[in-house]
Amino acid sequence: MRPYKACDAHAIVQWCKDEYAFRQWSADRYARYPISAEDMQAYYERDRDSDRVWAMTAFDDTGVVGHFTMRYPHADDRSEIRLGFVIVDDRKRGMGYGSKLLELAKRYAFEFLRVEKITLGVFENNAAAMRCYCANGFTPAERSERESYECLGERWNCIEMECRREGNTQK
Repeated sequence: MRPYKACDAHAIVQWCKDEYAFRQWSADRYARYPISAEDMQAYYERDRDSDRVWAMTAFDDTGVVGHFTMRYPHADDRSEIRLGFVIVDDRKRGMGYGSKLLELAKRYAFEFLRVEKITLGVFENNAAAMRCYCANGFTPAERSERESYECLGERWNCIEMECRREGNTQK
């Protein structure tokens, strides 16, 4: 795993083969589908100088295989990190890459950033992602208000999930 580089976008934008999968990955964050590597880079450029948001890339000997973003969701609180744009090369799904990606993200967040919890949102209609998150220590979390998005003419609800530092079971 390493920090995202602009050249990674060329691979990442190819992993969503249809708009449905693309919206499961990005919700309404991009105005159109498909996006280009330049579109992805322009989206990330706006946070280039922020110390609260960054992107990471996973790779193996074949090249770029996974990607996610991390951000501190609260300006004055560094105890929580939020994952976003979590994706694995569609040709590598079902081969353990998602689990390895989450393992690396968790290790980075807990050991390097020293956060107490990691959160993320996953659409109810994304059963494969939900299974992967649950298998890797994420559990549904209470949220005062349910997050939802207008995608492809439908209202898609998010399930809030979290993973806490081992030994920290406080809710």
